[in-house]
Amino acid sequence: MFARRGNVPNIPLKTIDEQEIMRRAGRVVALTLLRLGEVIAPGITTGELNAIAENTIRGMGAIPAFLGYRGYPATACISINEEVVHGIPGPAILHEGDIVGIDLGAIVEGWYSDAAFTYPVGKVNDKAVWIMAIGKGALAAGIAAAQPGARIRDIGAAVQKYSEARGASVVRDLCGHGVGRNLHEKPEIPNYPTRLGNIEILPGMTLAIEPMLNAGAPEVEIMQDGWTFKTVDRSLSVHFEHTVLIRTDGPEILTTVR
Repeated sequence: MFARRGNVPNIPLKTIDEQEIMRRAGRVVALTLLRLGEVIAPGITTGELNAIAENTIRGMGAIPAFLGYRGYPATACISINEEVVHGIPGPAILHEGDIVGIDLGAIVEGWYSDAAFTYPVGKVNDKAVWIMAIGKGALAAGIAAAQPGARIRDIGAAVQKYSEARGASVVRDLCGHGVGRNLHEKPEIPNYPTRLGNIEILPGMTLAIEPMLNAGAPEVEIMQDGWTFKTVDRSLSVHFEHTVLIRTDGPEILTTVR
């Protein structure tokens, strides 16, 4: 079903049955991220983490959402330290003190869910603890702003206010998105308010809200592999994301373990 009122044409509103399938996909994503959190340690490679992610998703009867998407070659995006998003897993080894962002999705009966989490590798320094805490808080602030009757720009405003008040910068070149029958659907969800964010949030929308924050300047650049983004100043970056269903009584996180 599609929204047809106000200024939100062609944004799909999910039925009760569709919402339930997305909950199942979200649980697969959440359990996979939980499993990865259990095995992250100094010495493991990003390729090994990717294999665990794929085996976990397939072991629950789901399909990896990222594998082959627009040519992406892996199940998970795994980004280390100054890598913002879309790091391609392979032989890179995690070391004590790194932080690692893992972004992945799952498909169940044709419906997608998508989430990301940034983990410490062993004991990390105070700056890493600081930026990860801001990332978690910014995600919570963005989700809390996703109320029926609010506007998409309110999500970005909440993320930006929370993050910048604590000294982090918001990446402006990348954004969240709608999710459902497709991995990326309307609307785009920047992590700061824009004039194009005057879209009413309606019950039945499913949104991937995903703050990407830097410990230094907000600028990012894409690497030669065509996927990996890094901070221009090589400061630490974090990425946190949930798929959220908008209900009449407020937002519900779908990428969670029930």
